[in-house]
Amino acid sequence: MSAQQFGIVVGVDGSPSSTVAVEWAARDAEIRDVPLHLVHVVAPAVTPIEPWVDPSSPSSFPRHQEQQARRIVEEARGVAVAATSSDRASQITGEVLYAPVVSALVDLSGRAEMIVVGCRGQGAVTHFLLGSVSSGLVHHAHCPVGVIHDEEPHTSPPSRAPVVVGIHGSPASELATAIAFDEASRRSVGLVALHAWNDMGPLDFASMNWAPIEWRNIEVREEEALAERLCGWRERYPDVDVHQVVVCDRPTPRLLEQASTAQLVVVGSHDHTALPGMLLGSVSRTVVNAAQIPVIVARTPRPGAHTTESR
Repeated sequence: MSAQQFGIVVGVDGSPSSTVAVEWAARDAEIRDVPLHLVHVVAPAVTPIEPWVDPSSPSSFPRHQEQQARRIVEEARGVAVAATSSDRASQITGEVLYAPVVSALVDLSGRAEMIVVGCRGQGAVTHFLLGSVSSGLVHHAHCPVGVIHDEEPHTSPPSRAPVVVGIHGSPASELATAIAFDEASRRSVGLVALHAWNDMGPLDFASMNWAPIEWRNIEVREEEALAERLCGWRERYPDVDVHQVVVCDRPTPRLLEQASTAQLVVVGSHDHTALPGMLLGSVSRTVVNAAQIPVIVARTPRPGAHTTESR
């Protein structure tokens, strides 16, 4: 399958977080009408050489590891099939790879429409921290990355909840906008387009002695700029009801505020404080860590890769 263009790829490892990611990815692949490919990556193992180890272990361990890996993929496929329509089964495939986990998934992302993983961090201390795999992907993947947080049934957002997108005018933000409109359209829900036009909070302006009329002029200008950025997308997706939110504030708390009543939030892979293609921006990083709903990080695909903009 190495030459095949994947639809959505989801990394699986048998954990509860992985199961939630498979369910979400299966449903998203269905509404996009693209294949779903499940991948379990087995990292290179170091064969024990201590004297107490049974001599048969080195030969039996790889066989046991392979059996376990295939069981994880098969169980994930069962979860995906159960989460979607019966006619989707033929569109759900799986494989086991033997390689360093992050590099293998990054390589697959170059041939995928999106790659999805669960968010690690189950304990009280690490609850807001990405795991090594999800963190590696949002920093280095060649396509958008879906990071799915652990969800309890009673806290899952309603199906009519909107999609939220953060917009700040960069190429990554434009891709995030494309993804957000596409997701909102396919889910038949509204879209909240948020533009926070200053990194300072409102109280910071008082100390700068900005006149209210000047503040309002800037706000009007930013509202017009956002409307202009969205104009083409509104025409392409006339079925999406767009709610514009323009605030003079830091973007992170406002995005998280909107995410509290949404079903999905989409952010760019970096902002103006980060080095493009290398570092995840501070806004995106915090939203991915703290939002308790699925987050799509709009990483730029390789040239020629399929994106939602081709719809």
